[in-house]
Amino acid sequence: MKTKSIENKSKTLNRHETKKPVHGTGLMDGVLKDLLALLVKVGIIVGVIILLFIFIFGVFRFLDDSMSPALENGDLVFYYRLDKNYVANDTLVYEYKGEKQARRVVAVEGDTVDIKNNSLYINGSRQQESWIYTDTERYDTDVDFPMKLEKDEVFVLGDNRKIGADSRVYGALNRKDTLGKVKIILRRRGI
Repeated sequence: MKTKSIENKSKTLNRHETKKPVHGTGLMDGVLKDLLALLVKVGIIVGVIILLFIFIFGVFRFLDDSMSPALENGDLVFYYRLDKNYVANDTLVYEYKGEKQARRVVAVEGDTVDIKNNSLYINGSRQQESWIYTDTERYDTDVDFPMKLEKDEVFVLGDNRKIGADSRVYGALNRKDTLGKVKIILRRRGI
């Protein structure tokens, strides 16, 4: 019996001795697995960011001076698509003639808007807008004043009242036709 166990031990030893170890294979497998795991994580993060900017947030480059000085030509505007509960002084984003625009909400449903004597009147009160440096004039359009806003309507104006299309041109906007509320503005000089 002793002979058999010695033979078994020598077979076991010989079997181990005949295998030549391959140096570095385990290390490379580990590096490849780690790299693959990292790529999967980066892919998931990029996918989540893309989904956020498709369904929840939006971004566009503002390309005119109609909201100056609040928004300047070239600023990046980030907006939140899920927030359409606007109040006066909010800035919203919508599309007009195929281009995204940002304008300030000056009145909401139930308000009466009038423009007379080169001033804006909401519910009969002249508005004191310290950030507006030009007169608010009526445009020669089909929009009639005074205008009573219906359910889910908002009246928007640009901060630079001399230029740009706003509710004086096309009337009140329906909330469902807007894209969302502006949350972040990145100045072109800072990019």
